[in-house]
Amino acid sequence: MATHHFHLQAHWPDGRNGSGTISSGQLQTKVSIPPEMNGPGIGTNPDEMLLGAAATCYIITLAAMLERSNIEKKDLHMNSEGIVDVTNGVFTYKKIIHRPTLTLSPTTTERDRERAKKLAIKAESSCMISKALKGNVDIELELTLL
Repeated sequence: MATHHFHLQAHWPDGRNGSGTISSGQLQTKVSIPPEMNGPGIGTNPDEMLLGAAATCYIITLAAMLERSNIEKKDLHMNSEGIVDVTNGVFTYKKIIHRPTLTLSPTTTERDRERAKKLAIKAESSCMISKALKGNVDIELELTLL
């Protein structure tokens, strides 16, 4: 069994409304509390990073599954939305909605179009970030297939 280790360095010299930095491999950015949560909005924030992790994991997983299935795609892009509920001052990441748009080759057979739809659904449950969030954050998929 292979294991992979990822490391991140974080520095937070200020108080709640300050900012800090994180660094992990190619990721190097400033971080702070987002303006929606009465923070300064400097750099990114945990909410955006969680959404980014879920979205990139999904889209990479789907692209790999399509490639392994020999389904030719012309383009794949996606918008994702994270929904955070605030009840009685408690912040809870409730839901992520992925809205991928998959454009297939004009020569794609109807059989492969159906397989692509199934793979789009399977990719969400196969992605390791989705697996990590399962039971805590609902993840929905709204596929557009062209």
